[in-house]
Amino acid sequence: MVSSKKSLFVVVAGCAFTSMASMRVCDAMLPQLAQEFHLSTGEASSVIWGFALAYGVSQLVYGPMGDHYGKLRMIAFATLACALSNAWSAVSSNFDWLLVARCVAGATAAGIIPLAMAWIGDTVAYEARQVVLAKLLGATVFGMMSGQWLGAVAADALGWRWALALLAMVFGVAAVALFKAGGHRCTPAARPSQGGRHVYCAVLQRPWARVVLLVTAMEGAFAFSALAFIPSYLQLRFGLTASAAGLLVVFYGIGGLIFSRVAGGLVRRCQAAGLAKIGGLCAGLAFMAMAVTPSWYAIPVACLCAGFGFYALHNTLQVNATQMAPAHRATAVAMFACCLFLGQSLGIAAASWLIEQSTPSLVFGVAGLGLLMLGFLFSGAMRQRGPNAA
Repeated sequence: MVSSKKSLFVVVAGCAFTSMASMRVCDAMLPQLAQEFHLSTGEASSVIWGFALAYGVSQLVYGPMGDHYGKLRMIAFATLACALSNAWSAVSSNFDWLLVARCVAGATAAGIIPLAMAWIGDTVAYEARQVVLAKLLGATVFGMMSGQWLGAVAADALGWRWALALLAMVFGVAAVALFKAGGHRCTPAARPSQGGRHVYCAVLQRPWARVVLLVTAMEGAFAFSALAFIPSYLQLRFGLTASAAGLLVVFYGIGGLIFSRVAGGLVRRCQAAGLAKIGGLCAGLAFMAMAVTPSWYAIPVACLCAGFGFYALHNTLQVNATQMAPAHRATAVAMFACCLFLGQSLGIAAASWLIEQSTPSLVFGVAGLGLLMLGFLFSGAMRQRGPNAA
């Protein structure tokens, strides 16, 4: 990318960082939210899956708007809206209003990361795209780590409202930076002649697109149903504080950051199909290890391996998503994100029910087995399809 594009990429990556931080900030707060509002942990988790559900459904709006009005323009306005929705979350007077505000926050955050991916798809050649997407992935992973840590520290020391207020301020700074960089003035690429449902049909008519979207939904259900409950699991089973639990989960993000740094070499050595298999193997075994470990001492290593594996599989899916329908790239990537977060919301809701009936260990075991199988099956499908699997 030329210098101006690199500068824009840094600003867009900052918006993506904050978007992911807002998504994960409530993970470590669940016991505190449950105590303050007199709920079970499963009931309190609706602030997580409600965010994810709104995030996923809103993709059906942002994709066509990104194709029509311009991807960077939509990112700029979505980031500004995120500042307002997180401020609303911070001042919510009861749990019902907090849930509504978190759903609105999910709907506004939905216009950032998928459109950033689509913008990279428009501006970076396919041969270099996986490495650039891995850099964006690094920003989102760091955002995830920061959000989990911020939520944990706030829950222990400051109060959960302060974490959401700080996110509102960071979103405001990011929005101002993107507006100053001229993102809102960037003109869109040539607009597709079709609109509405015809655009979605054009993507779904491609058999490989249907495979990628199905695998993405299953990936979201398995991975995030486990990830969302790691902090509360550590607090309730091993008696750790919210800060300590949040710190251990940071290793999941460190695994993702390690992947983002070595992605280029792995792609050259293993190719995309091999990367999907490695990702499913690492994530699957790591989550299954969490289900049976008798001590929290094994959790950092398990989180590290789970994060590395998940992002290896997910990055492979991202590259395929940017190439599913080049003529409708923003819509295709938005459908990819929609499937990911609808899968996430359904997975977390199912995991909440399962925890009420059984134990979190069962959730980790099911998630691990599912990711293991998913990685191997998708890798086999890519090899069967050939070298141009994207």
